[in-house]
Amino acid sequence: MDFNDRARLDTSQVSDVRGRRGGGRGVAIGGGGLGLVGLIVALLLGVNPADLTGGGGGSDSLGGPPVATSDLEQRCRTGADADRDEDCRVVGVVNSVQSFWAGQVRGYEPATTQLFRDTTTTGCGSATSAVGPFYCPADRGIYLDLSFFEVLRTQYGASGGDFAQAYVIAHEYGHHIQNLTGRSADLQRSGDGEGPQSGSVRLELQADCYAGAWAASAVSSDFLTLDDSDIAEGLSAASAVGDDRIQEKSAGRVDPESWTHGSAEQRQKWFRTGLSRGNPADCDTFSVPTV
Repeated sequence: MDFNDRARLDTSQVSDVRGRRGGGRGVAIGGGGLGLVGLIVALLLGVNPADLTGGGGGSDSLGGPPVATSDLEQRCRTGADADRDEDCRVVGVVNSVQSFWAGQVRGYEPATTQLFRDTTTTGCGSATSAVGPFYCPADRGIYLDLSFFEVLRTQYGASGGDFAQAYVIAHEYGHHIQNLTGRSADLQRSGDGEGPQSGSVRLELQADCYAGAWAASAVSSDFLTLDDSDIAEGLSAASAVGDDRIQEKSAGRVDPESWTHGSAEQRQKWFRTGLSRGNPADCDTFSVPTV
């Protein structure tokens, strides 16, 4: 993954609160954004992962004074910075994804991305890094603890790499689009939460397809270029977060009727669909008989 060295980065789309101590109680995650680690914990404890998503209660304020000041604006100015600095790479990916959706969705309303460590406070309530990356529809925010990507690589078999991060970020922005279009609310009303063909699985696969559609637009853009090895990293990450892969790794058995995110094969299939067609309109996982 290579950024145009002269491309200008917009750090206003990303906030960094890793130098602040977060207070708060419990976890409340919204918009189908339950992360990999949270899903693993749910499976191990016999908890329905769907019960961990949805609107949360009120939010608590961050506790304690800042102990460091973010310098994203000073460090992350150009594409060259994004190529050599992980934080700046996140900024660059967020800029690219939002630019893509601004051209696809009339009246697109930007989301914010927050980098945090260990714990943070959101419009959906308090959250810890144990839930992995997630989207909160209440404040239209994506939340990332970057340590998640090392867990994904070392414990769950993803190949790692820069584009694995980009895929995850683009997937969470897919949930933002579903929130803006009302798709997430429709699913919440239907209560169709589990199983290989369930609404929850279709929601996640649509977000994977949206990530692929963005990647197609970025394959050879003036801002960002991708090659086959980058796409392989994205497919590896998509496979690693398949329900079957996680269940087999954590519980030693696979139970399709409890799936909420889709199998490794399903997730790769729909990421490839978005990538090959490049059109979000081809990502309607809700209109096909089987996914």
